[in-house]
Amino acid sequence: MPKLIKLYITQAVIGFAISAVFVGALLYFNVANLWHLVTHSDVGILAVVILWVSNGIVFAGVQFAITIMGMAGKNDDDDTGGKRDDLPVLAAPMPIPVKVSERR
Repeated sequence: MPKLIKLYITQAVIGFAISAVFVGALLYFNVANLWHLVTHSDVGILAVVILWVSNGIVFAGVQFAITIMGMAGKNDDDDTGGKRDDLPVLAAPMPIPVKVSERR
């Protein structure tokens, strides 16, 4: 299996685990009376599963993005970027008069 696919699967599993902890905390602390709504509804389990999956997709994407962006700066040993030394220095902006007719 390619390293990138292995990395993505690992980050997705971590994201869904974080989502499970997040949804568990939402239910434990009874945010917006979720515990009551879930336990007193016949589709409460479905609502928890949908909440877990949707948050899992978001957290997995964020986890993967953080990992990929963290890998970008590891091989930058040269200090050549961000200085813009090669651009010419521009003069200060000057106002340009614009003629406007009096008719409306």
